[in-house]
Amino acid sequence: MRFHFLTLVLVLTLGMLFRLSRAELAVLFLVVSAVLIAEMINTAIESVVDMITQAYHPLAKLAKDIAAGAVLIAAINAVIVGAILFLGNQQLPRIRVAVEEQPLPVSVIIGVSALVIIIVMISKIYGGKGSILAGGIVSGHSALAFCLAATIMYRAMDLFSACLAIALAALVAQSRVEGKIHTLQEVILGGLLGIVLTSTIYTVHLPLR
Repeated sequence: MRFHFLTLVLVLTLGMLFRLSRAELAVLFLVVSAVLIAEMINTAIESVVDMITQAYHPLAKLAKDIAAGAVLIAAINAVIVGAILFLGNQQLPRIRVAVEEQPLPVSVIIGVSALVIIIVMISKIYGGKGSILAGGIVSGHSALAFCLAATIMYRAMDLFSACLAIALAALVAQSRVEGKIHTLQEVILGGLLGIVLTSTIYTVHLPLR
């Protein structure tokens, strides 16, 4: 479920980046929510089946397979709708034109990065956990890494470069968990803070003409 919720936030953030209309964002939210709902129903069915019997039974297997199939269908539907919304109607060229006409000033990039760091420090103070440079209820390294990844996405406007930037940010987040400096939840919160805040500010700063 954490993965699904993270995907929901990332997809909606990309929707803002691609300048999707309100109707398109609503459709995107509905199809992703359908995946979440199907996953919850699947989990509920599996729990009920396991509660009734722990022994193998063809009907129990059938119930679980059908529930899992519903999740698969919802996921395929979400992928198809996402491909239509993101790859159709020449969305990427529209964003590229907007960025070329109004490139992000260095001052804005520095300001956004500083804002992310300030929010992380405030969370450390009020959360009462960790020090300025380590620990805390939000991973500062993950937040800054995904902030810079979002910046690269806007500056490069290249899908491969964006994937590399996200991969590097994910490696930074993983290192915080592997080093037992942060929990998975703290890393996810940091990543969401960095990419959502950065994408929102850049989207507002670069209105499409």
